[in-house]
Amino acid sequence: MESYSESYKKAGVDVTAGYKAVELMKSHIARTMTANVLTDIGGFGGLYALDVAGMQQPVLVSGTDGVGTKLKIAFLMDKHTTIGIDCVAMCVNDIICCGAKPQFFLDYIALGKNVPEKVASIVSGVAEGCVQSGCALVGGETAEMPGFYPEDEYDVAGFAVGVVDKSKILNMDSQKEGDVLIAMQSSGVHSNGFSLIRNVFTVNEQNLARHFSDLGTTLGDCLLTPTKIYVNAIQQLLAEVQPKSIAHITGGGFYENIPRALKKGLSAKIDRSDVQVLPIFDLIAKTGKIPEHDMFNTFNMGVGMMVCVAQEDADKAIRILNAAGEHAYVLGELVASDDGVILK
Repeated sequence: MESYSESYKKAGVDVTAGYKAVELMKSHIARTMTANVLTDIGGFGGLYALDVAGMQQPVLVSGTDGVGTKLKIAFLMDKHTTIGIDCVAMCVNDIICCGAKPQFFLDYIALGKNVPEKVASIVSGVAEGCVQSGCALVGGETAEMPGFYPEDEYDVAGFAVGVVDKSKILNMDSQKEGDVLIAMQSSGVHSNGFSLIRNVFTVNEQNLARHFSDLGTTLGDCLLTPTKIYVNAIQQLLAEVQPKSIAHITGGGFYENIPRALKKGLSAKIDRSDVQVLPIFDLIAKTGKIPEHDMFNTFNMGVGMMVCVAQEDADKAIRILNAAGEHAYVLGELVASDDGVILK
């Protein structure tokens, strides 16, 4: 008998819309499939044959995250194809910080009303993020929750798993004074600080459509630029250089994230003039009269990832990262101090 419930539909949940959404997203999911995936979507679990060839002691690394209130921008602009990239990026960029390689990803989409075409658009972005990070989208969940979410809103979260040989897990214990900190440029605001952004700007369709010459685009398109995925560049770096630590600059900016990648007794000394701040952050600071400390304590300020390497490896590391398509440059150095971040 065909699966259908008129009573459930009257309560606000259309199960047939869920089936249609799955059919529409299949082509996107197919882009992410690898030889390691043993099941198609639709089962109760995604099976993945982990390839640990050459590893002495494989260690699984997991990470989970969402997109936050950046979704409010997507709602207002009615653009849903890139928000999934953000979701993947926030997860995989975390797990590569210990040297792991992402293997597979699962997403969770909760919404007030299941519009199959909108769900497929969201998943197309998730699939693109998975392709960029080299991981398979092995499953997910779409939950229609009328009365909990407004009909035209949704939330997106994800979960990534990677693997690293235990002997190759990045270890801060080898850090010493004089080690070099390398910045990897961000694509923009990424997926953090949007509650402050929405407090600074009057976020509506008219203002999001406003063009700023310094940005080279509209405010909305700049804010909706997806989070950069650094997996490929970091994997190329790991093949030739052993970083001492990597920090993903997310919520909390420099002051929260960089110290997480530093050994006790060492601090990051950064010359403010060496930070290549992107125009969007100058606009946020000027418009909202935000103090510089608060800016660096909230946003990435143009630095999406920070890599710590030995002084003798710095030039080589920058060459590798730039050859991989990133914009990398010397951000600062380690000094003996317990201040965490010294930004002057």
